[in-house]
Amino acid sequence: MARILVVDDDPGVRGALARALGRKGHEVTLAATGVEGARLWREAASDLVIIDVHMPEMDGIELLAQLRSLHPTVPILMVSGGTQTRKLELLRSSQLMGATAELGKPFTLAELYGAVDRLLAPIA
Repeated sequence: MARILVVDDDPGVRGALARALGRKGHEVTLAATGVEGARLWREAASDLVIIDVHMPEMDGIELLAQLRSLHPTVPILMVSGGTQTRKLELLRSSQLMGATAELGKPFTLAELYGAVDRLLAPIA
């Protein structure tokens, strides 16, 4: 299947995403910060990147901009929690910066699988 890089500072979310995506046969690489995510991307590009918006050191929007400059066409799924208004603002910003799709936390497995399948369809 696909190589997916998950960048999220919440270990519970990272673990849940790794298990869920692994069940679908994907090879998942995990990063706890945007800085680590950028480094892992440079070491081995992925077919899809899932990025949390809120992270220390380098937030998801900064990482999105870096990845877009390195690889303009890689599918990027942005995820965000927080209050509804702030979540919508950040997800809209990520769309303007080049995110391919967005999901608000909490999301269901069906929503995750649907988004991942849609984003990977051109690759398959």
